[in-house]
Amino acid sequence: MNAAPALLGYVAGVGFLAPRLLLRSAWPHRAPTLALTVWHGLTVSFTIAIALAAHHLATPTEHLHANVIGALHYCGLATATAVPDPAVVNRLVIALPISVVLLVFGCFVFEALRGRRARSRHRKILDMVGRRSPQLCATVLDHDLPAAYCLPGHKPRVVVSSGAVRLLTPGQLEAVLEHERSHIAGRHHLALAATQAFARIFRRLPLAHHAKEQTSVLLEMIADDRALRRQSREELATALYAMAAAKAAPAGAFAVNGPSAVARMRRVLIPQRRPHVALRGTVAAAAAVVPVLPLMFACVPPIG
Repeated sequence: MNAAPALLGYVAGVGFLAPRLLLRSAWPHRAPTLALTVWHGLTVSFTIAIALAAHHLATPTEHLHANVIGALHYCGLATATAVPDPAVVNRLVIALPISVVLLVFGCFVFEALRGRRARSRHRKILDMVGRRSPQLCATVLDHDLPAAYCLPGHKPRVVVSSGAVRLLTPGQLEAVLEHERSHIAGRHHLALAATQAFARIFRRLPLAHHAKEQTSVLLEMIADDRALRRQSREELATALYAMAAAKAAPAGAFAVNGPSAVARMRRVLIPQRRPHVALRGTVAAAAAVVPVLPLMFACVPPIG
């Protein structure tokens, strides 16, 4: 027996059980960067495990083919000269795992390029209707509704409406702008594109759905934490409240408001105690080990 059963069992555990355990844990919102690393580590581990499982499932093809041919020959339906082509078998063994990896990577590239095109189109519109504010280091749109978002990636830009400039105090406005700058500096669009690509391929998998959803929430929390380095909790929380009526951001952009705004306001107003150093160390070690676990299963000596 090869490693395929063990790898498939691992795939089931990572794809179905691990997301439930993470969602029931209290620590991820207290350590969003670490939690984000764990979610991405699980998606990478799942992809590697699926690729290796495909490899090991294809490995015994030659023996299976020989048994089928033997049965057909016994029934008089095949000649004794019908033997598997080793070259075909070898190509199948190599092509299957490579195809899995290339599919995931190709989908990530597709999502990244699609977001870049959307941001590029919106940036051209901003060049026509917006005005650059050197004081705010942002593009200001003449609109009464308070709104703020950023366009990360190539030629990044922070966008704020004139309604938000009038509504927010200087401290609140700076908190909002710092939040958006954090998305740009952290290249958060790439992290989001990775989980979007994973969810596009494994759309019915709990890990894919929750990784995409939680990545979006955790990235906002990470940006909130950076804004809190320069502004008070009250200023950021009141800014989030004031911006709650803003429209959704354009495709490929990050907005300061969103479906997680209420949970983030609560998190900002109530100081979160960081997880114990032992827990952080254990989770960080697990996040580093998880991607290589499938390789360990694949290296288990065959039985029998």
